Amino acid sequence: MNSSDVGSEPILVDRSDGICVVTLNRPSVGNAITAAMFQRLREVFDEIEADDNIRVAVLTGAGADVFCAGGDLRELIPTLTTGDLSAVIPDPSKRILSEVYTPIIAAVNGACIAGGMELLLGTDVRIAAEHATFRTPEATLGLVGAQGTVTRLAHQIPWAIAMELLLMGSPIDAHRAAQAGLVNRVVPAADLQVEALRVAERICASGPLAVRATKEIVMKAAAMERPFMIEAELAARVFASEDAAEGPRSFVERRTPRFMGR
Repeated sequence: MNSSDVGSEPILVDRSDGICVVTLNRPSVGNAITAAMFQRLREVFDEIEADDNIRVAVLTGAGADVFCAGGDLRELIPTLTTGDLSAVIPDPSKRILSEVYTPIIAAVNGACIAGGMELLLGTDVRIAAEHATFRTPEATLGLVGAQGTVTRLAHQIPWAIAMELLLMGSPIDAHRAAQAGLVNRVVPAADLQVEALRVAERICASGPLAVRATKEIVMKAAAMERPFMIEAELAARVFASEDAAEGPRSFVERRTPRFMGR
């Protein structure tokens, strides 16, 4: 499931026996996501949706330490801090994975940060390695988790825990994530691939039409379009601010940010 071949494609796709494993493949930079990777992810999951032979998708990261460190601070974030979020949110009423009715299992092989959390929150069943951690540091950098984190997190786990994560940016470990309901179970790192595929095989054994219809009903009943639009509108204002440029710049320069509230 994992790969350390940084010279290959930034997203690997492996289809076998009704299961499609999608691997973020930039381990040297924590599988940080570029604008091109966001576009490729959309294309891959569009292909998965269109393929009746694929019953379940598994999303994971290459390497042993990081699932996804978020958006690439040197490539993606500078684009977003112009206030134009179209590179990651082409339709304000939709988010990554929000129209994928094929079940998605997340195999969290390490740190899941910022944009990694945005991906995680679009999945259905989540298996975490024991050493995995979860963090939404955007506010500490003067940013907003605009790819669905703010909207989805408070719907998926208890309010107080969601707000602690969103406002303070402190990490939680895999076991607390499981207690909060953010992930389904925690396993030793060596068992992560086996467990994710075991869950995928169990889903594959159910009726494919029933599985897809069940997920579609759940997602459409949640009616997230309006909350997503509110999130995108408010986030765009923040990303266009001076603070949004200062936060990532201070992180790259390894210093405390000087936020001015403008």
